[in-house]
Amino acid sequence: MSAIRIVRGEYRGKTVKNQSFALVSGFQTGAKGGYVTVQNDGTFPNCPSTIRIRVDAITDYEMVSGNSVVANTPAPKAKVEAETEEQAMTRIRERFEILTEMSKACIGGDIRAMIVSGPPGVGKSYGVEQEIEKATLFDRLAGKRLRAEVVKGTASPIGLYQTLYKYSDENCVLVFDDCDSILLDDVCLNLLKGALDSSKKRKISWLSESSTLRREGIPDQFDFKGSVIFITNLKFDKMKSQKLRDHLDALQSRCHYLDLTLDTMQDKILRIKQIAKDGVLFEGYEFEPETQDSIFEFMETNQTRLREMSLRMALKIADLRKLSPGNWKRLSETTCMKTAD
Repeated sequence: MSAIRIVRGEYRGKTVKNQSFALVSGFQTGAKGGYVTVQNDGTFPNCPSTIRIRVDAITDYEMVSGNSVVANTPAPKAKVEAETEEQAMTRIRERFEILTEMSKACIGGDIRAMIVSGPPGVGKSYGVEQEIEKATLFDRLAGKRLRAEVVKGTASPIGLYQTLYKYSDENCVLVFDDCDSILLDDVCLNLLKGALDSSKKRKISWLSESSTLRREGIPDQFDFKGSVIFITNLKFDKMKSQKLRDHLDALQSRCHYLDLTLDTMQDKILRIKQIAKDGVLFEGYEFEPETQDSIFEFMETNQTRLREMSLRMALKIADLRKLSPGNWKRLSETTCMKTAD
């Protein structure tokens, strides 16, 4: 079962701050505002075993890693039951629901920045890009300049400076999708730290001579008022370079950090199943449930041989299943698997 730490909340008039609980269900909105449903571990005597803690927004709590809850008072250790496949898919779904809520908050300017970390091919970008499309729909219909941009690939420091300037207005949001070169460059990191500083005014400067900036009419300093979302495969706490770790720690302290925690092969498989169960993955293929199950069984059986375990791989195999119902496994073995040493 997942666990959360309430950063700030309230239950029956009592303040709940920096306390951890087992999560029953995520953020919802009722007649009296937002709340999360958690298990009462004895913190509130003579109260139900399942309680609703009022929180103003999804940013008022955070997920806690690990299989057990960090209790505020010592409690006897309970036997940890093995997580079922359904429970695991629910846990994974909740993580991505939080990603969606946090993306909305960033696009709306309620938070300044968010870092999303997770393995490739699990749909990190999909939910964020959907929210970006919704936010810019009317701009596109009206032919106006979009207030948001998704940047993919590499970027030089001066290119980053130009992009930050272009989207420096208060209602703008920048999404850096797998632009890991930015996070590995000292100059880029210093620009980002300035853009995401916690002070009221976030001033960014470029004090080196630049004909590019002069030609584009970009000043050598400006105030950044927009929001930023980073989508990355990097694990910040696993970086070996201490110098780089210091930079990344400084950047992380300025951002909300969401680790999707899909670190095991089984979690990746269950993420693929969860997307399919929600009717999104194989939409348009018109597969029967048995056909989908056969694809999952094939991927699980050959998980160590497939070139990658990802949503993209599931779609590749689905394409082959639709192309050749009688020979798709052989085609998949030839085109989707690693060659034997």
